[in-house]
Amino acid sequence: MINFELPEKLLNLQTMSHQVAAGVFRPISRKYDRIEHGPTPEELKPLAQMRAAMREGGDKSKVAAEAASGSRNGANLSGIVAGEELCWGDVGLLLSIPGSGLGNAAILAVGTPEQKEKFGKLYCAMAITEPGAGSDSAAVSTTAVLDGDEWVLNGEKIYCTAGQRGDAIVVWATLDKSKGKAAIKSFIVPQGAPGLSLVRVEEKMGLRISDTAALSLNNCRIPKENILGSPEVADTEAARKKAFGGVMQTFDSTRPAVAAMALGLARAALEITRELLEKEGVKADYSKTLYNSTAVEAELYRMEADLEAARLMTYKAAWMADNGQANSKEASMCKAKAGRMGNTVTLKCVELCGELGYSENLLLEKFARDSKIIDIFEGTQQIQQLIVARHLLGLSSRELK
Repeated sequence: MINFELPEKLLNLQTMSHQVAAGVFRPISRKYDRIEHGPTPEELKPLAQMRAAMREGGDKSKVAAEAASGSRNGANLSGIVAGEELCWGDVGLLLSIPGSGLGNAAILAVGTPEQKEKFGKLYCAMAITEPGAGSDSAAVSTTAVLDGDEWVLNGEKIYCTAGQRGDAIVVWATLDKSKGKAAIKSFIVPQGAPGLSLVRVEEKMGLRISDTAALSLNNCRIPKENILGSPEVADTEAARKKAFGGVMQTFDSTRPAVAAMALGLARAALEITRELLEKEGVKADYSKTLYNSTAVEAELYRMEADLEAARLMTYKAAWMADNGQANSKEASMCKAKAGRMGNTVTLKCVELCGELGYSENLLLEKFARDSKIIDIFEGTQQIQQLIVARHLLGLSSRELK
């Protein structure tokens, strides 16, 4: 039986997250949008511990009962519910909460118990993109060479979220460029490691409070045990696919989380827009069909339907991850759908609200700016569609590029 209702523990989490978004994020959203490259906002520091609790899924006492019933709502779905509400307040501020870095998701996904204990509570960034390797993660050229009891890393990384503020960075590097994606591994590089340096912090269109850094690794040395997963390079096609799949597994959890950002952002824009239109006498009348409605009403209906479709796809992908089901296709589907929906909805809301939408009197123009990156990072729209196509057609990345 399909149940679309959130259980009580997630409803409580949703309420608590909305209170944080409304009471903490919204009041300081514009302030920190104007203070680019500043330190971590002081208002966010008390939330770090709360964020860690949210990722654990709230009431752990119910996990065993859920597992026995054959269905579990765990950390992934909890993160989606909380993330949507917090992004109703401000996406950039969510990304700036210490402990909420993409690198944390990588460590939770593939780290050993010892690594999770040592690094899991730090604020960990993720460094994948390079000047010559963007959406094609397998094209990473940063190298890692084992020298005694240390790995030596060399290369450049760009567009690293939290690369300046993070306590550590999960860096993707290759053990042997000639072996292709099978040799791609991820390494935990603490801030201050010898040879790691900050090149610059980017100035951006949106998410201005969230730092996006360019990094240089020049004979950067880290302990041998800081590799995530096995240091062995697979020697068969099946093993190579499995090895790189382990590295890519992070995205099966983080892409729905990024989709949730678009859900919160779009919902926030829609609520403001509906409120303004109602003041002008334009109120959605759901008793009428789409084609018997005014043009503005029809736009509202379409946006609401698009938002709800993206939400259901996102919840499904997160639920599958919590229940141990392969969700790579669903993760890409919800990321592609929500990313585009967020762009479309926020821009349309700006348009419908005219000069108020375009001015800084409201947050609508900020929502529109912030929405663009959601369709780009964690894999562009085109990459997500390519992944979905491979799954539907049963083709490998080599067969369908």
